[in-house]
Amino acid sequence: MIFSEQVAPTFLDALPAQTDVVIIGGGIIGISTAWFLARSGIRVVVCEKGRISGEQSSRNWGWVRQQGRDPAELPVMMESNRIWQSLDKEIQGETGFVQYGVMYVGESDADAEEHAAWIDLAKQHDLYSEQLTAKQINQMVPGFKGKWSSGVITPSDGRAEPFIVVPAMARACQSYGVKIRENCAVRGLSLSAGKTSGVITESGEIACDTVVCAGGAWSSLFAGAHGVVFPQLSVKSTVARTANAPEFYSGNFASNDIAVRRRQDGGYTIAPAGFNEHPLCFDSVRHLKSFFPVIRQEVLSSRSLGKTRLRLGHGCPGGILPKRSWQLDRVSPFEKERVLNPSATPSTLSRMRKCLAARLPALADVPWIAHWTGMIDVTPDIVPVMDSIESIPGFYMASGFCGHGFGIGPAAGRVMADMIQGNAIGHDLSRFRFSRFGDGSEMMQGPVI
Repeated sequence: MIFSEQVAPTFLDALPAQTDVVIIGGGIIGISTAWFLARSGIRVVVCEKGRISGEQSSRNWGWVRQQGRDPAELPVMMESNRIWQSLDKEIQGETGFVQYGVMYVGESDADAEEHAAWIDLAKQHDLYSEQLTAKQINQMVPGFKGKWSSGVITPSDGRAEPFIVVPAMARACQSYGVKIRENCAVRGLSLSAGKTSGVITESGEIACDTVVCAGGAWSSLFAGAHGVVFPQLSVKSTVARTANAPEFYSGNFASNDIAVRRRQDGGYTIAPAGFNEHPLCFDSVRHLKSFFPVIRQEVLSSRSLGKTRLRLGHGCPGGILPKRSWQLDRVSPFEKERVLNPSATPSTLSRMRKCLAARLPALADVPWIAHWTGMIDVTPDIVPVMDSIESIPGFYMASGFCGHGFGIGPAAGRVMADMIQGNAIGHDLSRFRFSRFGDGSEMMQGPVI
């Protein structure tokens, strides 16, 4: 199930006049933040312009992986993995989480070097990963065709079912008193003496001292209306679901061109690894300076830039020429497009079919039950922002997770909840500070996949 505007809203709590924290966005980051705040006795309202888990949180691959993470992300992701293991019990619901491992395979010497570097990083964190030979790969995933030079697997990694996780967590949040409202766009912040004093929603004003923007691909547009320049672009990722198929491997695996995972419903989720599409819009030019160092790095290293296609068309949050400001008593861009739901590009679907036939003939003729796209919010260095915004006291940002947010979401929520309360975080978050975009820091790209 993919959530869209046509799906009737189910979270329709009445909005209070006042609360402690308002969270903008009902994806896994926003709902996880609400979960940990509420368990600490904090009053929380979650406002979602469309549907809970309506965008990328229900459209991702469903991987819960530590493997291949940016070094700064890895400790947070390891915490998240521990949370996932007990999440069903904690929320008294179902997530579909199982630990069957994540495997990457490669065909070049460069791939083998990356795998060896990952093994070294994993050892530094006492995380067990194993580098694989071509023979081992062929034994573990029979019929996966390639001239493998190396592989790597982290057995403690897993998978969950994206379309059921966040709604289940949201219902658990409600049991702790969290108010959740779909079809309720936050048009803007209320400010008093430069500080956060509440939000203006399409359903009225809510007074509060703390607001968390967890709006995914829409975060830059919202922040920009308040003078906060957040360099963020969106890329379109396409995913397909097969009909029931024989189980030849239970875990998640990916080469440089295709990613596959077994599903709870007996099919497989298929996606083109590393291949995305960027719909050109005004922000493509506006943020070019911020993204240029990474573009140059990609060109010089001949990495994955060639796997990003530039497109004209639907998909940009707010449109190709989005409004930069609006009256808070008028309809905002967030109400005009409740759920980003762009259609798949035919050439991308064809590419996926051809790749599947070449790599996994066993799945080549299995029908696709559905295919869909999601808009991934990307930062120049491919790691998120988890920080307070210095220019607006009481305003926090948890966004830019670059397609990696599903797995890390629970721990990211815990981090944000403790940050808001002034508690010890337990991790070095300097890599995720908002100020890095304007303090002259070199933009070093994290892992793409």
